[in-house]
Amino acid sequence: MSPEFTYNPPEPLSRIPDDFNYQLKVFAELPPYLEYIGQFPRIDSPEVFGLHPNADLTFRVKVTNEMIATLDATQPKGGGSSSGDGPSREDIVYEKADELLEKLPPDFVPDDYIARIKSLGGLEVPLNIFLYQEVQRLQEVIAKVRGMLVNMRLAIKGEVVMTDELVSAIGSIFEAKVPTSWLLTIAGDEFSWLSPSLGVWFTGLLSRYDQSESWLATGRPNSFWMTGFFNPQGFLTAMKQEVTRQHKAEKWALDDMLYHTEMTKFETSERVVAAPKEGVYIHGLFLDGARWHMQLESVVESEPKILFEPVPVLYVTAMSADERNKRMKEIYGPRGPYQCPCYKYPARTDRYIIFEVNLVSAEKPPEHWILRGVALLCSKD
Repeated sequence: MSPEFTYNPPEPLSRIPDDFNYQLKVFAELPPYLEYIGQFPRIDSPEVFGLHPNADLTFRVKVTNEMIATLDATQPKGGGSSSGDGPSREDIVYEKADELLEKLPPDFVPDDYIARIKSLGGLEVPLNIFLYQEVQRLQEVIAKVRGMLVNMRLAIKGEVVMTDELVSAIGSIFEAKVPTSWLLTIAGDEFSWLSPSLGVWFTGLLSRYDQSESWLATGRPNSFWMTGFFNPQGFLTAMKQEVTRQHKAEKWALDDMLYHTEMTKFETSERVVAAPKEGVYIHGLFLDGARWHMQLESVVESEPKILFEPVPVLYVTAMSADERNKRMKEIYGPRGPYQCPCYKYPARTDRYIIFEVNLVSAEKPPEHWILRGVALLCSKD
């Protein structure tokens, strides 16, 4: 409450509107307060609240998208083209269903992938159990998509009954959106993965299939695309189990193990030529609210108008508490790291948080990034 206190940052990244100084004024009468309040800028700078100027851009993009979605939802939904001489909605969806069916990957055959998992060490290996579960869930998604696309084409031709689910799916595909039944179960749980558009979702399906198929065919990847997992927490738990077993002689207990993370110097997964002896490499993460500086090996301020920045390959392993504390002091010094939360989606809720990643903060104290709201995201869409 000191009169000298100001909410203005010492060195703002962008100019404060009207060069206004947010201070705590002390007056004896009410009119000076009203006069001071009347001088406030119409739009406050995000930096007054500790946020990066990009936060204003994020807010405006969100508001614009919501407005466009509302306008789209209120548009009349007709069965044909607006001019009357173009293809109908059903014709467009039929062609799109044909296109998706051609691109859809083949089914995973249980006898085949179980045999391949056995060749990788069998279900005694924790990460192999995880792979088995992921393949099962991915096959459920592939089967659901294939079955609905086939029935959709038959329903459009009038060969099967047009159910409410098919009507809803036809409307979604016509609008380039993902049918609800591909995203969620009847109970509202996640059936696949959330995505804003059909194109992004289907590309994710192909990428997920490629990672699982490659893992089954040639063994573990040197670096894992964690975004492509249904259960990333299960992936990390399986990794922790394997590290614990590697230290069986030291009598490490799984319940005592803690995650330890380090940002590597590999800018992309293609640069990783071998897997680590312990733990795993992870790629495909994005920083929201800051960026990673390769030369400084530290988190730094975002570039203007760049909302998401890819980060290098991340090393994740498990350690005992004593060993982890020793390693933390060596890397991060007395000030410690910024404990950055990692989320599955841009929706930052406890439902989607995966784990915390320790980031070096050479120029700013960790509290600075807490105010910035810096987080790691598996997906920026």
